[in-house]
Amino acid sequence: MPINVLMPALSPTMEKGNLAKWLKKEGDAVKSGDVLAEIETDKATMEVEAIDEGVLAKILVAEGTADVPVNDLIAIIAADGEDPASVQAPGGGEAPKADAKAEAPSENATPGGGTMSYARVNEAPDGAKSAGGQGAAPRSAAPAAEAGRIFASPLARRIAKQEGVDLAAVTGSGPRGRVIERDVRTALAAGTGKAAPATAPKPAEAPQVAPAQAAPAKAAAPAGLTTDQVRGFYAKDSFEEVPLDGMRKTIAKRLTEAMQVAPHFYLTVDCELDALMALREQLNKSAGTTKDGKPLFKLSVNDFVIKAMGLALMRVPTANAVWAEDRILRFNNAEVGVAVAIDGGLFTPVIRRADQKTLSTISNEMKDFAARARAKKLKPEEYQGGVTSVSNLGMFGIKHFTAVINPPQSSILAVGAGEKRIVVRDGAPAVAQVMTATLSCDHRVLDGALGAELISAFKALIENPMGMLV
Repeated sequence: MPINVLMPALSPTMEKGNLAKWLKKEGDAVKSGDVLAEIETDKATMEVEAIDEGVLAKILVAEGTADVPVNDLIAIIAADGEDPASVQAPGGGEAPKADAKAEAPSENATPGGGTMSYARVNEAPDGAKSAGGQGAAPRSAAPAAEAGRIFASPLARRIAKQEGVDLAAVTGSGPRGRVIERDVRTALAAGTGKAAPATAPKPAEAPQVAPAQAAPAKAAAPAGLTTDQVRGFYAKDSFEEVPLDGMRKTIAKRLTEAMQVAPHFYLTVDCELDALMALREQLNKSAGTTKDGKPLFKLSVNDFVIKAMGLALMRVPTANAVWAEDRILRFNNAEVGVAVAIDGGLFTPVIRRADQKTLSTISNEMKDFAARARAKKLKPEEYQGGVTSVSNLGMFGIKHFTAVINPPQSSILAVGAGEKRIVVRDGAPAVAQVMTATLSCDHRVLDGALGAELISAFKALIENPMGMLV
């Protein structure tokens, strides 16, 4: 049965490549590990190795051809004992595309009756880069080990490294004793290292790229990749797959859209908390108790933050608005969402009319919201809408961060931890409790000056908290 050689994926993101040079010609005998051709991408020139023995019967893509899609048929190898002259390309010579979900090389039949062969790839040597058929002469396969050096194909080295196989203990069956993939698999099956997998990796899951080439891609997987492409950045046994639930999918979708659609800008202020902390202590001490002796309320710094944000929106009414594509919606009261972390995500329940509610009411509402959020018992109307949100990571010791706006809201306040800092009062240094807050603004609704006015109003309320009781 003939062996179909396909354009390999040299990286997880590769879609097309240039066939720079054929290093074998029609009629040449090939063995596993022989270099067949050089493929160019925008980043490197790579060598394509044969993974099966036979005769190169037909070359279907001429050297110098640009933009050959991954998985297109580029050549056919006549298997051992086959007449190369009798080999025909599937579909009368047309190069078909393989199914993107095709299984292991040499085990998956193609429509033309052959088998697919995803050739191995290796970085071409210095000076071997070629275009339009011009380049270095073909390289011969590596000789057997000499002076203690182990000769092995890049794919064999990568698999050996992943599976913990000592190449020095593997007998090579490739050209001139070179260790090839089959030898490593045989060693695994014999009990060296981990058990051999039932099938070879899918092309998209394990791109045939030498480690030196794969490393840069692993550093940062770009957005918009398929699942198989992302898997291709990592060794198979280095991760576990966690299926996405509906919440994680929604968070990912909405916040990605927020960063892509809403033009964010950020404004940061430092707020002194000494007066607020003193007032908080006084109010908590004055709280009555229930029949079972529990306090009627216990105010947190976050309760003051929510109230201050609600009042700030009313003092700067132009900022109390959201974007509605063809218009801006301005609200009569302040609706402030509060981020509540739960396992696997977060909810943002909304305190309605935050400007009108007392601190104790806000405190008790938030305790109820937080408990029901963690139990996933909030009603949709309790976490939908809102104009702004508060995200407080101070309890984790975070000093400063920026938050992503939660659509359709037009801002979000990121609150850091309060800490003792040196400040200047009346021209002299003093110690104060200070909190850093950063407002993320949707520039479609809030311009810089308007955002500054809003966060300045918030700062004034935090530093003069008695104004929240009036």
